[in-house]
Amino acid sequence: MNDEYDERMRRWRLVLGDAGLKLPLSGADAGVDAALGALYDSGGDGGGLGGPGGGGGGGGRDGQRRTRRQGGLGASAPRVARWLGDIRTYFPASVVQVMQKDAIERLGLARLLLEPEMLDAVEPDVHLVGTLLSLSRVMPEQARESARAVVRAVTRDLERRLAQRTRSAVTGALNRASRTSRPRRPADIDWDRTIRANLRNYLPEQRTVVPERLVGYARKQQAVARDVILCLDQSGSMASSVVYAGVFGAVLASVRSLRTSVVAFDTSVADLTEQLSDPVDVLFGTQLGGGTDINQAVAYCQRLITRPASTIFVLVSDLFEGGDRDAMLHRIADLTAAGTQVIALLALSDDGAPGYDRENAAALAGLGVTAFACTPDAFPDLMAAAIERRDITQWAAKYQADAIGS
Repeated sequence: MNDEYDERMRRWRLVLGDAGLKLPLSGADAGVDAALGALYDSGGDGGGLGGPGGGGGGGGRDGQRRTRRQGGLGASAPRVARWLGDIRTYFPASVVQVMQKDAIERLGLARLLLEPEMLDAVEPDVHLVGTLLSLSRVMPEQARESARAVVRAVTRDLERRLAQRTRSAVTGALNRASRTSRPRRPADIDWDRTIRANLRNYLPEQRTVVPERLVGYARKQQAVARDVILCLDQSGSMASSVVYAGVFGAVLASVRSLRTSVVAFDTSVADLTEQLSDPVDVLFGTQLGGGTDINQAVAYCQRLITRPASTIFVLVSDLFEGGDRDAMLHRIADLTAAGTQVIALLALSDDGAPGYDRENAAALAGLGVTAFACTPDAFPDLMAAAIERRDITQWAAKYQADAIGS
C-alpha cells in the first residue's frame, strides 16, 4: 500500500512541479523534473529556458496551469540545445514533439532554429517542419541545408506511411471508374460485381452462377483519366495542412492516370507543379504566414481547368478570405456548374478541430460544396470517392459520424 502511495505521490510531483508538491527527487526523476521545469515552470530565478528575467507566477505543469515566460531566450542557445537532448533521453518521440511545439510557441524558440547545431538536436515532426517553412525566407544559408535535412526526414516518413495506401486507393478507384462489359482477360473481370449481376442465373443443382454479363475493369489507361488541383492556403494556421498536402501532391503526381497540379497562395499565387517530383522542393516553395486571397487563387486555378467534368479541385483553407468574398463564391459556383468536383478542406491534419470562417463555409454549403476537416489517414479514401464521382457531402457526413463514433 505504501509503495502504491509513494508511486502516486512521485507522479503527482512530476506533474505539479516543486511549487505544487514538495517532494525530493533523485536520479532520472530529477532529470525529468528539470526538463519539465525548464519549459513549464515559471519563477524569478531565471532557471528555465527563458534565462534571467523569467516571468513570475507559480505552479503546475498540467494543461490548465501552464504559465508563459515573459523573458526572451537571450544567449541561451547552448542551454536549449542541452535541453533538447535531455528531453529526447527522458521521453518518447511523441512527447518530445509536443514539448518542442510548446517551446516554440511559448518561449520564442523559433529564432534559435536558424542555427544549424540547434536543428541537429531536434526531433523531426510535422509541426517543426511548419515552423521551419515559416522561417525559410530569413534562414541563413548555413542553416538551410540542416533545415532541408529535417524536412526531408519528415516527408520520407510521411511518404512511407501514406504513399502506398494513397496509390492503392486512387488506382483502384480509377479502375472501378472505368468498368467495361467486355473484359479482355480473366484478370480484368470484377468477379464480385459479375456474380451479383448474374444471381438470377444461379443453378442450384450445379451450385454455380451462369454469367450472361461480365463486369470488368478496363485495361490501365495511358490517357489521363482525372485532373487534380490542390489549392493550398499558406496562412500560418494552415502549416500542418500544407505539409501533408505537399506530400500528397507529390504522391498523386506519381500516378500516371492523374494530372496533378499544386498551387499555393497567400496574397499572391505560386504554382508548384514543376517541383512535384520532390516534396521537399514543394514545401520550400511555400511561404507560410502571409495574408489570404482565396478569390485570386481560385481565379488562377480556373485557368488550369480544361476538362471541367474530369477535374477534382481541392481547396485546403480555413476560408478566412482577405480578398473579394463575393467573387470567390461566384467562381466556385461557376466551377460546380461546369461539372468540376469541388472539395473544401478546412484542414488536412491531425491537429483536431480547426478554426474557420463559418459564414463562408455556410455559403459554400449553399453551393453544394461541403466544407470539412480531414485527417491524412482518410485523405486517400476521400480522393477515391471523388474519382468515382460519389457524393462528397454524403462521404463527409459518414466520415464525420464515424470519427465521432470512434
